[in-house]
Amino acid sequence: QVQLVESGGGLVQAGGSLRLSCAASGRTFSMSVMGWFRQAPGKEREFVAAIGWSGRSTDYSDSVKGRFTISRDNAKNTVYLQMNSLKPEDTAVYFCAAETEKGYLSGSNYKSNSAYRYWGQGTQVTVSS
Repeated sequence: QVQLVESGGGLVQAGGSLRLSCAASGRTFSMSVMGWFRQAPGKEREFVAAIGWSGRSTDYSDSVKGRFTISRDNAKNTVYLQMNSLKPEDTAVYFCAAETEKGYLSGSNYKSNSAYRYWGQGTQVTVSS
């Protein structure tokens, strides 16, 4: 059974940092695109960041570019999201997603919820002002 388990969420003051982890089990995702999405109350789930299978290619939403960094450790089957300079508007449930049709970032398909086959249960991030 494939599972993605996020951890590292919590409450932080504006300007602070958090590091989210997403550990996969049940199969390896070393050849898959991995992504992070978030959903704030009353809003749709939105793309945050994605990383290709090798880790060399990454992409970010404009709202987090320059503040967040996505990375992966294929030996540990884990993807990370380092979040710096956090703002109250970053408050949301953050979800890890795995496996798009291609193992590399191509076009903009990887920014879509529907592109991913597997999802974690989410971890809450709350940024206080």
